[in-house]
Amino acid sequence: MQSDWSPRGGPPSYIKGHRKRLRERFLSGGAAAMPDYELLELLLFRTIPRQDVKPLARLLLDTFGDFNRVLSAPAQRLRAVDGVGDAIVTDFKIMEAAAHRMARSKIMQRPILSGWTELIDYCHTAMAHRETEQFRVLYLDRKNVLIADEEQAEGTVDHVPVYPREVVKRALELNASALIIVHNHPSGDPTPSSADIQMTAAIDDAARALGLVLHDHIIVGKERELSFRAESYL
Repeated sequence: MQSDWSPRGGPPSYIKGHRKRLRERFLSGGAAAMPDYELLELLLFRTIPRQDVKPLARLLLDTFGDFNRVLSAPAQRLRAVDGVGDAIVTDFKIMEAAAHRMARSKIMQRPILSGWTELIDYCHTAMAHRETEQFRVLYLDRKNVLIADEEQAEGTVDHVPVYPREVVKRALELNASALIIVHNHPSGDPTPSSADIQMTAAIDDAARALGLVLHDHIIVGKERELSFRAESYL
């Protein structure tokens, strides 16, 4: 197991002042005023209170690409980075969970179709930076209020198994009237594959047979999302 960051020698003399300046800049300007590596430094300050964490912040960004991908990286991959131990992994996963929960709170028990922007934001937060495909279903009641958000399957980097009968069976168990299906493309490109289109058609057919409505299929990419309904696939 890796221990948390421990550079050779003592900490530089400017660390205390540097940390104070970063905190003040964050409080006055918010996250928008800070590049990713400085925002990571602020997180690492709490875990590693007396050492220079800038090299580790930059190493994490070099390894994973950006702030979001650092927080959402699998624990095993985080621990493979030199200097990252259990304390850092725990703090990152707490932050990731907090972001997901805050985004989810904006859509639960509310009419989904009138809060589409919040729904897309939630899907992006939860799925855009995953390294494997995930398939989830949002189940809605007769007023299109979200009553359940469930992960149905986890796959590989380019495939996730989906069983239309199980999707609609669960809708009946929840007494849902409609559903929205969502999955991500780790490649970053949300363009649907032929398998995506066929799977959507199969779920739509199964839903219609039971009097359920499939409102949409959203594919989440790294920078944008695609709606089957908006693109006339559905």
